[in-house]
This record gives sequence, C-alpha cells and structure tokens, in this order.
Amino acid sequence: MFGTHFYHETIKRSVSIFGTLFNNIYIKKIKSDGTVLAQQIVPISYGPKQKWLERLSEEADLSDGNRSAISLPRMAFEIAGFEYDATRQQNKLIRSQKSTLESGDVKRSFQYAPAPYTINFTLSILAKQANDGLQIIEQILPYFQPEYNVTMKMVDSMSEVRDVPITLNSVAMEDTYEGGFDERRVIEHTLEFSMKIYF
Repeated sequence: MFGTHFYHETIKRSVSIFGTLFNNIYIKKIKSDGTVLAQQIVPISYGPKQKWLERLSEEADLSDGNRSAISLPRMAFEIAGFEYDATRQQNKLIRSQKSTLESGDVKRSFQYAPAPYTINFTLSILAKQANDGLQIIEQILPYFQPEYNVTMKMVDSMSEVRDVPITLNSVAMEDTYEGGFDERRVIEHTLEFSMKIYF
C-alpha cells in the first residue's frame, strides 16, 4: 500500500494561498492635515522571525559595507505544524469520480474521501514604530471573524473544489523597549492561524 507515488502539492498550494492573503498590505505616513507623505508596501516572506531578529541584532552598524540593513516593517510566516481533524472525517468509502475521453474511450477515475488535516501557520509582523504595526494589524483583523474562506482546488486532475476556512486563533504583541540606545527597537505582533485542508 505504501510506496505508491502520488504528489498533489497540497501543502505547497496551501502555503502559497496563505502567503497571498497578506501580500498587498501598505502602510502610510500621514500628516496631521491628512496629506499622505509616503506609502510603502509591507514585504512578506516565508521563514521564521528569529532569522530576521538575529539579522537585526547581529551587526547593527553593518561595517562591512557589503550588506544593507533590513527595512522594517516586514512580515514573515511559517508552518507551525499539522494536526488530524477527526471532526471533519467523512465516510471513507465515499468516492468522487471523474470521466475523461481518451482516444475515443471513456476513462473513469475516482478518489476516496480525503483525509482532513489542519495546518497551523504563524504570521509575524515586525515594525520599529508602533503606528506601523497597528496599521498592518488593522488591515488584517476585520477579515477574520474569526475565519476567512478561500476556494481551493485539491487535486489538479479532479474537478472538485472546496471552501477552505482559515481561522485566526490568537494575536500577541511584544515590544522590546528595554535595552541600550544603540539597539534597534522591534515591535512584534504574532498571529496564529489554522487552515482546514484535505489530503
């Protein structure tokens, strides 16, 4: 049974969908009269926030001249783990079918009921000014009440699509205001999400 190769890129597709949700967030610098001084897109990348924090603190003056400082604000996300979700399990003998025409013959294929899993994601928002972090948070929170649904095609060769809920589980904030004046201040917002997918 094991050893029959198949790969439907479910995890890869899930990571791509999750990252795409947050790739169009901007912050604005606004004067008291409402004039917009600057607008900046917030970059997002896959990877743990510890790498960004380490890069910020390892060489603050960047004396080698070959590297540039990391610009804040920025976002990073990563998979935190997988869990089997028994509450969404269907009868394992239910089959989804697909019919195709190949050289005049009808070829039928099917798949059994998929296995329900939950992928946990962590989204980290790093900012040097409190207002920047709050602008980003306020552009995310209203969409998750507490979940946001996306439509996802599970297997390319099948016609089945499913609504996949992405749930916001928690929001935490940490402000590293302690330290010397020569250290960069970093305000961190950590958002925990769960995405209910099927394998």
